[in-house]
Amino acid sequence: MGFFSFVQDIAIDLGTANTIIISDDKIVVDEPSVIALDRRTDKVIAVGNEAKMMYEKTHENIRTIRPLRDGVIADFSACEQMIRGLIKMVHVGNRLFSPSLRMVIGVPSGSTEVELRAVRDSAEHANGRDIYLIFEPMAAAIGIGIDVDAPEGNMIVDIGGGSTEIAVISLGGIVSNNSIRVAGDDLTADIQEYMYRQHNVKVSERMAERIKIHVGSALTDLGDEAPEDFIVHGPNRITALPMEVPVCYQEIAHCLDKTVSKIENAVLSALENTPPELYADIVKNGIYLAGGGALLRGLDKRLEDKMHIPFHVPEDPLRCVAMGAVLDAIKDDRECATCWIS
Repeated sequence: MGFFSFVQDIAIDLGTANTIIISDDKIVVDEPSVIALDRRTDKVIAVGNEAKMMYEKTHENIRTIRPLRDGVIADFSACEQMIRGLIKMVHVGNRLFSPSLRMVIGVPSGSTEVELRAVRDSAEHANGRDIYLIFEPMAAAIGIGIDVDAPEGNMIVDIGGGSTEIAVISLGGIVSNNSIRVAGDDLTADIQEYMYRQHNVKVSERMAERIKIHVGSALTDLGDEAPEDFIVHGPNRITALPMEVPVCYQEIAHCLDKTVSKIENAVLSALENTPPELYADIVKNGIYLAGGGALLRGLDKRLEDKMHIPFHVPEDPLRCVAMGAVLDAIKDDRECATCWIS
């Protein structure tokens, strides 16, 4: 940015679990969607990683909040403050002035008008001048490198923290879609409940997340890719004495089966509503997985075996939505009318 430049273009993937901000084609912020506030004054204490470190560890005068739930804003005020805090992390060349911001923000394809308005309002209050919204599956497709304007069908399954977005894209638009409020947070909750019921140990949301990362799996047989057992520490739910429990990926695969099956059924439902010509394209091109849920071990193979269609996981599924927020269309004053949400 030059000295007299008062407008900055940024793209935001405002996720339930993580928020990513891109400026000048570079990822400048990749932080957890968490904010810590002083209960007495409502003053912001920390955002992002710093707030995540406080999560589930605070005393009565500090509250940590995840402002987004199920892919949409659950706490408007906290979300606005979190966006402001994350935007402050973006390094701009001109530090004498706060530039106006032109934002592209990815939103779930199943968002209601009220939910879309909440995103716009939060962005505007965070110094956004021009706000462009784009559905996350469309942004993910662009980020993966798919030619979304081509006259052929491509299917994207974006598994985030709070929602799973499934869309068939052709000619720059979404032909059919299915959005369910089942995703990474549900997998985490499944692990918490399983550890409590099966091993009599209480684990926090953060510990369940670590279990998911280390030994999470959609298959009970990963062959040579099987991870080592993960040691879980926590209090016995009856005696409160410390416990040390080794957990293997096979038992986690069993406990995640119900939620993974819901995602499977949502993909099948989207395929059922796909026109035959586009369906043929999808069988040929395969289905693309995006979002943090795409990193679950064996998920692509499980879905492929179930539907007999190839599933592809891009190199960086976590950042596909942010990378595909098509900043170039704004910088060049070109609008892709079929991509933006009016």
